[in-house]
Amino acid sequence: MNNGRRASADDLEDGEVTNAATADQEPAEHLPYPKSQNAFAELMKSKPKSPTREPDRRSAKTTMLGRDGLRQYTADPESFPQSRVVYYNDKFVVINDLFPKATVHLLILPRDPNMNVLRPQEAFDDPGFLADCQAEEKKVRELVASELRRKLGRYSATEQARLNAMEAEDIPDELPPGRNWQAEIMSGTHANPSMNHLHIHVLSKDLHSECMKKRNHYLSFTTEFLIGMDQYPLAKNDPRRHYGHFPEDMHCWRCGKNFKNKMARLKEHLEDEFEEWKEK
Repeated sequence: MNNGRRASADDLEDGEVTNAATADQEPAEHLPYPKSQNAFAELMKSKPKSPTREPDRRSAKTTMLGRDGLRQYTADPESFPQSRVVYYNDKFVVINDLFPKATVHLLILPRDPNMNVLRPQEAFDDPGFLADCQAEEKKVRELVASELRRKLGRYSATEQARLNAMEAEDIPDELPPGRNWQAEIMSGTHANPSMNHLHIHVLSKDLHSECMKKRNHYLSFTTEFLIGMDQYPLAKNDPRRHYGHFPEDMHCWRCGKNFKNKMARLKEHLEDEFEEWKEK
């Protein structure tokens, strides 16, 4: 974004979920979440879907729709495998991001066709719609925290007392709290979304992913370009209603080190930070 153009949807990727996939970036595969190990299973009980490990051709086809790719999920969530659609109800569909930018990266897709075609800055001026989305976001944050614990808990020093208690011969009535995985999550909408249909990102803070390839990918989650749901509704004169340019430099989300515009160096650094972060 050094060329004077406004940070926009077109800058944000060949896949902030589903823009046209390119030869060097295939959609990420997600296995169905183990039903016995986290909260995803409870939500799936009311809408059972057969687990599948087959290629997710249905999701891949949404990339052909470009900026309208998310519409298919809200219109017909049942047609997608459990590896893509985590759960759905009358108001929302929650999916795994097709191009995740972190260890866990979900999207909340509102289904109201009158609201989900608006920019979030305008849609969330409606207090009822905003309240519904904020409530769903809290639920999804719990799911992401649960999935982070399942994926990374065995590596975390803070989690060991809880794990040991769970493996004890006599499991205590009350388990140690373990690591606060909720504190390891961020969420919000992009100021200038790359997709035409409103979506809310809920993801782990690590930003550790093969799909984190470009400078604007990183800046879209580490600057004011990501607007938290607790910051809505925006004031009428809030500059994020018409976001301008990304800043020049990229800073490590964890230690603050400045990598300027050197994405390769930042990626190497994030690998080290990820190892330390997951083990804390």
